[in-house]
Amino acid sequence: MAWALVIIAGLFETGFALSLKASNGFTRLVPSVLFIVFSLASFTLLATALRTLPVGSAYAVWTGIGAVGTAVVGMVWLGESTEVLKLISIVLIVAGVVGLQLTSTAH
Repeated sequence: MAWALVIIAGLFETGFALSLKASNGFTRLVPSVLFIVFSLASFTLLATALRTLPVGSAYAVWTGIGAVGTAVVGMVWLGESTEVLKLISIVLIVAGVVGLQLTSTAH
């Protein structure tokens, strides 16, 4: 259950990163409010998961999901580059996240 919370929190991290970009430096109301909502949801879920998970692994998985999610959305929907090195780097992040999740144990 705690890992599911980390995964959902990572998806909210992607949402808050994209909202931050769309807020244009907090000058646009709706993306700014979405940033706050997604941030609160993400941190709340992560904090809840950290009650039972090791902080190093959970935090790394959370940031990995956010980083990969943001990069993929940027490439697919925002027209960012899809260079081979970028794609390989994303695969390496995913491999690291999976490895950390597989080697972690709850307290």
